[in-house]
Amino acid sequence: MRHDLPDRRRCEYACAKLSSPPYVCNGCRAEKDCTLRKQFYLHRSAHKNCRDFLEKSREGANITQDELLDMDAVLTGAVRNGQSVHHVMTHNPDRFTVCEKTVYRYVAGRLLAVKNGDMPRVCSLKPRRSKPVEHKVDSKCRVGRTYADFLAFMARNPDTPVAEMDSVIGRVGGKVLLTVYFRHSAMLLAFLRERNDSQSVLGAFARLWSPGGAGQDLFRMLFPVILTDNGSEFSNPSAIESAPDGSRRTSVFYCDACASWQKGGIERDHEFLRMVLPKGTDFDGLTREDVNLVLSHANSYARPSREDKSPYDLFAFRYGTALLDKLGIRRIAPGDIVLKPSLLAR
Repeated sequence: MRHDLPDRRRCEYACAKLSSPPYVCNGCRAEKDCTLRKQFYLHRSAHKNCRDFLEKSREGANITQDELLDMDAVLTGAVRNGQSVHHVMTHNPDRFTVCEKTVYRYVAGRLLAVKNGDMPRVCSLKPRRSKPVEHKVDSKCRVGRTYADFLAFMARNPDTPVAEMDSVIGRVGGKVLLTVYFRHSAMLLAFLRERNDSQSVLGAFARLWSPGGAGQDLFRMLFPVILTDNGSEFSNPSAIESAPDGSRRTSVFYCDACASWQKGGIERDHEFLRMVLPKGTDFDGLTREDVNLVLSHANSYARPSREDKSPYDLFAFRYGTALLDKLGIRRIAPGDIVLKPSLLAR
């Protein structure tokens, strides 16, 4: 038997017309009688794919993390010394890869450490009525960090502790709480931020990383994996995952869109915060001590799902009370727990 000849039954003949413009069968007179594989141009599908591609290409900030850090290093100090953005860009043209208007948008979107309050002329302008655009620092932040990637990671590392992360908003445009929930103990932490942006999230993690917070060793022990949603304030995962020296300190993953149940633990525990801070409450008057007081009462409340143990006791048993004392969270006696707005009115 000869093996150098092709099997004719497996050969597929192609129409020669598909190898020349317009490369489709649209308008071919032999279309009805032709038995070969066909190729058509579907204008509706093509137009939709084109529009989707254009929309995705315009999402987020078209800049890399290194470019953003370099821009921030040049701009922030100069603006806080009274220089204008135009002046800084004029005398440092090689440090900017975007136009002046885009820089102002990055400042308004809180992608840089400098803010509108550092520029008096910007503050004097009458604000527009339209809702400000929320910029994502990295439009491709979900690549390799989806919920499917999270499940695959946990399948390989089943004993890894998971921390869920979210935001609790008071008055729109005012102070915001960054919340962190530890699945192993149901412990809830919250950090007060001036506004709901990426920079304030990075600031909270910087404090936790510092010796005054959890410290580097305990940080890596507490936050090996972080699961969060797709909010723009969490769109800079590289900066969260990387320590100041460039080493990796955690792994960030994102839930699917409209799937809050994938981090249901933190969503349920928000109910304890809302008992004291109902929706619509203005957080601008809150202090760090107020937040610690609310957390102390909420985390001292026994959970039936934890065999009637409190998150405080479970967390302290695992990590000790030193970190809780450093964070300002204390144990409240069961009979003294208050989960009403009156807690902060005392």
